[in-house]
Amino acid sequence: MDYEKLVCAAIEAKQRAYAPYSGFRVGAAVAARSGRIYTGMNIENASYGATVCAERTAVFKAVSEGEKLIEAVAVVSDSEDYVFPCGICRQVLNEFAADDLKIICCKSNGDSAVYTLSELLPHAFK
Repeated sequence: MDYEKLVCAAIEAKQRAYAPYSGFRVGAAVAARSGRIYTGMNIENASYGATVCAERTAVFKAVSEGEKLIEAVAVVSDSEDYVFPCGICRQVLNEFAADDLKIICCKSNGDSAVYTLSELLPHAFK
């Protein structure tokens, strides 16, 4: 898997984030087993519960196109710290994850760290 291509797709998606309330733009890109890349960005709402994270946007786009297995995901933001999927997103990723799902967490300066889903979601609900 070309992690650089995945990160670049997530950076591009971040530019389309709708984050007027938090100001915290997030972009994500998932690589499906088919080889296709699906992107997503956070989309906020005045009713905060209706907000959706970038990772879930990307996964739901992939699943809506018939994908059932995600092999990698990249997550980017404008933060100087690494950005990680939230708990709900980790559980959604788990639903469609390949056994060795890789999560590329990035800083705004381009540094990245790669984790497995099992490292970020031990004892996942199945």
